[in-house]
Amino acid sequence: MQKALGILSSQEGWKEENQQTNGDKVLSKVVPEVGKVFRLEVVVDQPMERLYEELVERMEAMGEWNPNVKEIKVLQKIGKDTMITHELAADSAGSLVGPRDFVSVRCAKRRGSTCVLAGMATHFGEMPEQKGVIRAEHGPTCMVLHPLAGSPSKTKLTWLLSIDLKGWLPKTIINQVLSQTQVDFANHLRKHLESSSTPEARC
Repeated sequence: MQKALGILSSQEGWKEENQQTNGDKVLSKVVPEVGKVFRLEVVVDQPMERLYEELVERMEAMGEWNPNVKEIKVLQKIGKDTMITHELAADSAGSLVGPRDFVSVRCAKRRGSTCVLAGMATHFGEMPEQKGVIRAEHGPTCMVLHPLAGSPSKTKLTWLLSIDLKGWLPKTIINQVLSQTQVDFANHLRKHLESSSTPEARC
């Protein structure tokens, strides 16, 4: 978590990858010993507690509203805030990027009015590599949620994404897929939150 937050806190060297008309944007930079990372910055017209509920408490239901995710399962809980998960991603880029899955350790922490959701690849003996699926790896990855200044009913979401997709893929395709995945995530999240009326949860 500290490494991911350290990357986010550095304001230098970020280059714009994708800018949407609604203000959503994806930036990228190359980080020593990590590689290329992507940074999504969006404002969601929902309170932070609502996002926390969907992204943490209802994580296993993400495949129902995010077509880039086929399935997420919690393999093991470690204490109150930490868990090991298995994520099966959908094919992307017109099937140029075949099936990928991830085994990650994730944690959720609250620091004042800010929620931090962090994750990184791990090994878990009970979830070996699956036939026909390439085991990709998350590098230092995190989402930071906090109420928008002056508009507490809205949430600023910043998502740092670091992934090694493995396999033989041109960098241009990887860059396009990862930045588009972040833009798509924001759009699908908004649509889901607008169409559902789940009671608010506490972060």
